[in-house]
Amino acid sequence: MSSLLLAVSFLLGFLYNKPLRTQFPEWRSPCACCGSRLTTDTITPLGDNRTFIISPYFDNRVHNKSAVRILSIIHHEEVKQLYCWFCCTVNNSVEVSKAEIDIHTDRFGFPYGTTDLVCMEPPDCHAKYLSVHTSPSGNMIQLPLFQIQNQDVKPFSANFTVCISTMYRNYNNVLQFIQTMEMYQILGVQRVMIYLNDCSSQVEKVMQYYIAEGVLEVIPWPIQRYLRPARSWRYSKDAKDIGYYGQMTTLNDCIYRNMYRTKFVLLNDIDEIILPLKHQTWDSMVESLQQQNPGVGIFLIENHIFSQTVATDGNFSNISSWKSLSGFNILQYVHREPNRANYFNPRKMIVDPRKVIQTSVHEVLEHIGGSMKVSVKTALVYHCRRRLQKKLPKTSLIEDKTIWRYNASLIRNVNKVLSQIDLQS
Repeated sequence: MSSLLLAVSFLLGFLYNKPLRTQFPEWRSPCACCGSRLTTDTITPLGDNRTFIISPYFDNRVHNKSAVRILSIIHHEEVKQLYCWFCCTVNNSVEVSKAEIDIHTDRFGFPYGTTDLVCMEPPDCHAKYLSVHTSPSGNMIQLPLFQIQNQDVKPFSANFTVCISTMYRNYNNVLQFIQTMEMYQILGVQRVMIYLNDCSSQVEKVMQYYIAEGVLEVIPWPIQRYLRPARSWRYSKDAKDIGYYGQMTTLNDCIYRNMYRTKFVLLNDIDEIILPLKHQTWDSMVESLQQQNPGVGIFLIENHIFSQTVATDGNFSNISSWKSLSGFNILQYVHREPNRANYFNPRKMIVDPRKVIQTSVHEVLEHIGGSMKVSVKTALVYHCRRRLQKKLPKTSLIEDKTIWRYNASLIRNVNKVLSQIDLQS
């Protein structure tokens, strides 16, 4: 009988174009009245199997004080309308509003793309939870329920957070991973977030160490359960469902997760380190940049390839505790490729997350306030990877030993980590 009354209530509300408000018995909590389960999954599919919800975030920066931005992945052609079902604390009721579907522009031809679903919370609702549905009517008890994040603003718990997107394909570069994590901390990081699709058992052991240290947060990212992830960023190179294991979505989610937890977010890959050239740490560098450029909250830094095909000894190749580890020793790679003429030189970013609305990999798509390209005399991205310009002679490479400024601290810190992790078992 109760289910029949609910159905009639929703139908009448829809027919008369009034706010869809359903009363529930007082003994029901908001969580119980609005959905059968509160989901904690990173990726939650809706019933249409064309919409995948990541998380809703309260966001009053662009629209108004009652806006909720729901980060999601949708099929750009097949999903035309979606609705937010708010679980209101007022009167223990449910109200529905239609979502504005805003697909991010950097989709690179793939059928699925990162999308913002923007919903306005109805007046006097004060919802802490919501569901998303393809229809304005139906049975909400069967819908997954999401907690609206970023409603409680607390003091920052970090000055710098590094966001690492989509670690995948049994990642096993143990030595470089540890060196990079230690370099981040030397430069000033308090938190590193990794969206993990797949890694080796050895890397997993190292991650457990950093999690216990309170430095690392690992976000499960099982994108292949729902979509066919491409290994390329462009559809023409790998015609799957979504590009580069959903990298765009993870970067945006990391921004919003850290919106009110950290002063600055660095967006780069695990084989990249943003190196200051005039300063020793990110703190002093960003402080200087902000003083010289008031109102700027987005700093773009040039990416430079340090080729793994040209190794320099520098007394770093014989460190006994490193010999048995898989991966590359970044201290041995100090020759970078010159910029290519008439070619896009990508950049990575340090951003004030409260200034970012939507981001791509190498630029912010929508933001508040100014952005600037940082001079290569101030900072560069040390990107230690396989050679990009394969036909370039070795004599054309540029020797750059900036990273050696940190070698004493780095070697000491890496050896300390290795002494506390058993990587042989």
